[in-house]
Amino acid sequence: MDLIVAPSSAKRDDALYRQWFDAADADRDGRLTGSEAVSFFSMSQLPREVLKKVWGIADVSRAGYLGFREFVTAMQVIGLAQAGYEVTPDILKHKDPEDISPPVLTGIETLFQRNLSFSNAAEVPGSSSSPGSAGPPGSARESSDASWTPPSSVKPRKRKPLPPQAVNSVIDGLKRLYVEKIKPLEETYLFGPFHSPPLTPSDFDSKPMVMLLGQYSTGKTTFIKHLLKREYPGAHIGPEPTTDRFVAIMQGQDERSVPGNTVAVQADMPFNGLTKFGTAFLSKFECSQLPHQLLDHVTFIDTPGVLSGEKQRTMRSYDFTGVVQWFAQRSDLILLLFDPHKLDISDEFKRVIGALRGQDDKIRVVLNKADQVETQQLMRVYGALMWSLGKVLNTPEVSRVYIGSFNDRPMRAENTPLGAQLFEAEQNDLMADLNDIPRKSVDRKVNEFVKRARAAKIHAYIVSSLRARMPFMGKAKVQQQIIDNLEEEFDKIQREHHLPRGDFPNVDYFREVLQGYQISNFNKLNPKLLKNVDDVLGIDIPDLLHKFRNPYD
Repeated sequence: MDLIVAPSSAKRDDALYRQWFDAADADRDGRLTGSEAVSFFSMSQLPREVLKKVWGIADVSRAGYLGFREFVTAMQVIGLAQAGYEVTPDILKHKDPEDISPPVLTGIETLFQRNLSFSNAAEVPGSSSSPGSAGPPGSARESSDASWTPPSSVKPRKRKPLPPQAVNSVIDGLKRLYVEKIKPLEETYLFGPFHSPPLTPSDFDSKPMVMLLGQYSTGKTTFIKHLLKREYPGAHIGPEPTTDRFVAIMQGQDERSVPGNTVAVQADMPFNGLTKFGTAFLSKFECSQLPHQLLDHVTFIDTPGVLSGEKQRTMRSYDFTGVVQWFAQRSDLILLLFDPHKLDISDEFKRVIGALRGQDDKIRVVLNKADQVETQQLMRVYGALMWSLGKVLNTPEVSRVYIGSFNDRPMRAENTPLGAQLFEAEQNDLMADLNDIPRKSVDRKVNEFVKRARAAKIHAYIVSSLRARMPFMGKAKVQQQIIDNLEEEFDKIQREHHLPRGDFPNVDYFREVLQGYQISNFNKLNPKLLKNVDDVLGIDIPDLLHKFRNPYD
């Protein structure tokens, strides 16, 4: 039930793969585009259909290019394909990188001489690309004198910084579309104060995020420890409320905790937008960094346990629900953890779950510590949880609840005769969801981008329509009438412009923000800005996805 991560290259092959990557990267931007990959992969002499599968496995996030780590994955898969293995998505799952020999590439010497301009380049027979032990019994790799390793004295080429206007991936294209066509609309109609601050480059470049929510002592921190197989710096685990802050667990060169005020102002971190919650929140936020292979692919957000009743209102010095909503909008997966012994959903937890409106597709419910109750009790607990969730989530669909015990202690399967088999199947299903996160990260970013563009368009219609209802005299009285009857105004705007009602913002929240503005100062409707959004949704994004699809399609 471990989270699957593509194996890193063996140390003995690191230098070789790095030299190959630099040779294949004609633009010297640290990215292997589809056309560059097609040219380089063709030296393996594998059929096009096989190389199509290789790209699909390597470009795990569907970004439209390969970084060095993805390039290594591609080389390992090509090496196994040459050794006679069938290319499947799980081809590397049970392989030791030390046992995978680099592939045989015909014409690699010519590529080095052309791209790297080696003045003293010479053939080096018997390179590490020779047949290895990766093949199954009875298979042998065809040896080739064309296998070539560049001299060890060759230094890697300097990497050119990527120009801001360059579009070499889906993410680059989204950045450019946002700056050129979406952000002007947001700024014109004050989208940020009513919804969320403008996006920054780090918001697009950030790794997928998984946020864990739940009442105290439901096992959120233990769940992360279970996945990492170790504690992160600053982690506290106990039966009482121990995690008193939001913690972002990220990849880092060494183990350390970075204070929230420092993290929020770093341009390369995706947390700049948290500054709007003030110092009171940032003092309760930190980034925990450690070197870990899993954190190369995903960032975890550990949250304080949701308290109950008056304690939540008086003990938090910041907008807890607002912070949760901010993280939810940027998360790829939201795990709601419950304890069999604490199924009550407090008023504050209801508000927190309500803040997840619009993020239903990301929510997964986990009934943790399920091995602590007997089978008959577990059935009753499961039914009670489903009943409680049905009242809070307000959706006709039945939520999927994963049952398990996510910790490092031996499972108490003696309590439940079906425990071991049931828990293992449920945990494997949840792990499959987690495994899909890196594979769907770009798809998720495109999805969130489209949702934001539509929300900005709806917002433009709302504020411009409200402005059009303002008279020349008696503005204060009319503004108050609009605010008091905002739901009716939304209905009029929907009918007038034929907009989907489900895309409109929350009436109560919009009313609260609107009270701080003069409606007569809003801008009139600009058809050109709206057309830009329509072009993004109808033309630009489909063209972008088509451009960076699998180059072998």
